[in-house]
Amino acid sequence: MSADISQSPVPTLTEGAWALLHDLRLRGFRPAKGTPAEEELTAAGLVLVRGVNLALAPAGRQAHAAWARLTPDSEEEVLAKTTYERFLVFNVEFLRICTDWQLKPGNQPNDHSDAAYDFKILERLDRLDERAGALVEAIGKAVSRFADYRGRLTEALDKISDDRAWLASPRCDSYHTVWMQLHEDLLSAVGVNRADEAQPE
Repeated sequence: MSADISQSPVPTLTEGAWALLHDLRLRGFRPAKGTPAEEELTAAGLVLVRGVNLALAPAGRQAHAAWARLTPDSEEEVLAKTTYERFLVFNVEFLRICTDWQLKPGNQPNDHSDAAYDFKILERLDRLDERAGALVEAIGKAVSRFADYRGRLTEALDKISDDRAWLASPRCDSYHTVWMQLHEDLLSAVGVNRADEAQPE
């Protein structure tokens, strides 16, 4: 089911403010730094300051949904829909990789003492990344806000061998973190609510 945002007006904001609003939508919150973009969004009632962090206000979530939704039936939206449908198939595989990275057979926590076991999982991730890479690059060339995802995924992948946190930790821009942000961005682009998301068979 698509989100009905056709009646939602898109406010006039600077490019920096939109970039910050988009980042907040994908991350959930970020530290407040008192930048002009933050002040612009706060004055517009689109973000809230909660302690030391910024978070989206309901109006900000609505404004972002209207801004992020690609024009229906445009070339960009057609590509985004195709990308999204293929991504869902890759996502099933990726989530299985993450589960196996955290749990060994028998639901035993993976303490990463078995180098051969971890290596096999990282090989699976390498193969998935290679197949998904072309998909991510293509949408990045067509829709500018997707342009950074390929590089961010590659950077995280390259760091895993030195620090296991770069596969699935929520405390850094791990492969999992970037992958989930890409997922959310695709949902926004095609106007699909995550709760209504169909799973590939």
